[in-house]
Amino acid sequence: MALKTGPIWGSATPPHPHLGLADLGGRRAGRALNLRFDFERFRKWECLAVLGQRATIPVEDEKPLRPGVESPGGADEAKETEPRAFHRDLNSLPRPLSATDPSSSPSNGGKVRVAYQGAPGAYGEEAAMKAYPKCEAVPCDDFEAAFKAVELWLVEKAVLPIENSVGGSIHHNYDLLLGHRLHIVGEVQMVVNHCLLGLPGVRKDELKRVLSHPQAFAQCDMTLNELGLLRISTEDTAGAAQIVASDGLKNTGAIASARAAVIYGLNILEEKIQDDCDNITRFLILAREPIIPGLERPYKTSIVFSLDEGPGVLFKALAVFALRDISLSKIESRPQRKRPLRIVDDSNKGSAKYFDYLFYIDFEASMAEPRAQYALGHLQEFARFLRVLGCYPINR
Repeated sequence: MALKTGPIWGSATPPHPHLGLADLGGRRAGRALNLRFDFERFRKWECLAVLGQRATIPVEDEKPLRPGVESPGGADEAKETEPRAFHRDLNSLPRPLSATDPSSSPSNGGKVRVAYQGAPGAYGEEAAMKAYPKCEAVPCDDFEAAFKAVELWLVEKAVLPIENSVGGSIHHNYDLLLGHRLHIVGEVQMVVNHCLLGLPGVRKDELKRVLSHPQAFAQCDMTLNELGLLRISTEDTAGAAQIVASDGLKNTGAIASARAAVIYGLNILEEKIQDDCDNITRFLILAREPIIPGLERPYKTSIVFSLDEGPGVLFKALAVFALRDISLSKIESRPQRKRPLRIVDDSNKGSAKYFDYLFYIDFEASMAEPRAQYALGHLQEFARFLRVLGCYPINR
């Protein structure tokens, strides 16, 4: 069985070398960016599997604001509890990119530049270093900024979380995968050990509140209930540690990594406070161009598709993989924001309302295998939209 529209091979064209970044503006004034790239190195053949209509979904970025917390002891008390070496470390840290101001420091020699979300010390930075041990990790204010950094050739890769074994899927990143034209080229699985951090000299029983990302709160729910701490959400875990250290908040703790404690001069009051000791986060590696899949090792393929209305249509979609002995490792549904609600009227008694969904699936097969190609060709027979997000080696 053949695909309705076969793959198209084309040359990836680099952007114009004179990017006008000064017109973008931004919240933070970054240092000058060296845009000297070896464009010939990026001229690789790209396979775009044109399996359906190109779709974009509007992205809504609802991120928590920085909490307006103040030290109850005043300026003098904050000065006395200021962690040692914090300001020295802060001045040496790279400034995060933002979606409105993507300027950054020049690339460090031939190192691969990898974007991640959060401040230095975030778990995303650790995942980037695990994927590329000698990389230059570039912090970004939010997930959207990390996507744009890759698209604007400011970095070569982005490493972003997609799901956690305790907290579940990162839905916003699923929406961003569809709203941008980047390719999944790899994955990283990392054990996440949350630590309760505080200023030097502060005891755990002196804490009244705790700062961290909502996902970290969800993963440490039982411990936080026992401590009875007020939870205040921040943009990322490392950012929470940065706030506690910079503002000198004696009665406020942060949930972050042990590395964040070292960077911001905080003490670890308790380690491994997550509810499940096997707390694993899966990160995706994104790039401008796909990798060419092979057969020499196990591969995973990620796709997104939508279906027309009909009885058993989702069953038929999943059956195309079962018929070819292809295992599914992940299935996720997200509402279509451009078509959130459809109304049908099959009787004179009124109309039935239901939502249209996009389905994200990871299946364990390489696109170099005929069975995977036949499965997608079969799926396209009744899929309204189908797009291959990436084919990449499995990280066990």
